[in-house]
Amino acid sequence: MAVSSDTKRRWALITALRGVLVLLAGLYALIWPAEALTVLVILGGVLLLIDGALGLWSLTFGGAKTGNFWFDVARNVLAIITGVLILLSPMLATLLTATILIYIIAFQAIIVGVMEIVVIVREREHYARIWPVVLSGALYVLFGVALLFAPVFGALLMVTLSAVLAILFSVALFALAWRLYQMSKGVTA
Repeated sequence: MAVSSDTKRRWALITALRGVLVLLAGLYALIWPAEALTVLVILGGVLLLIDGALGLWSLTFGGAKTGNFWFDVARNVLAIITGVLILLSPMLATLLTATILIYIIAFQAIIVGVMEIVVIVREREHYARIWPVVLSGALYVLFGVALLFAPVFGALLMVTLSAVLAILFSVALFALAWRLYQMSKGVTA
């Protein structure tokens, strides 16, 4: 089935609009990382609130039966309570959420770094050079320790890195939109 040039133009336009939205989100997060982090936590709170409410609705009226009725009720009530608490105090929720997530990332980095070092030292006879892997493991450990001592800075750093990735992704979306537009005109790129 052939796709019309009009449809290809619409796809190009939609892809370009996605690129604009991702670019704007990336620039916002790059310029104001703390505010972007707060917005993400607030959106998470709204999603928890909606998820809990819809979960309770589906248990009550929607016929959702999983066999764990009280577990499902408790999970949905906790989602609603958490969503409300996040929306009541978004700044405190942002600090707590960011700190917990950064601690998880920090411990993961430390564990991965130590595991890399232990494995490469134990299996060193199979490798010509072990120093690059030992250095990589040490950098993981140092990164994890640094995050433990500065979790808020780590959270802002993660938001900034995500912003840069979003901007790069928007460039890829623009390139795809351009290719789709060229294909709609019959030009092969």
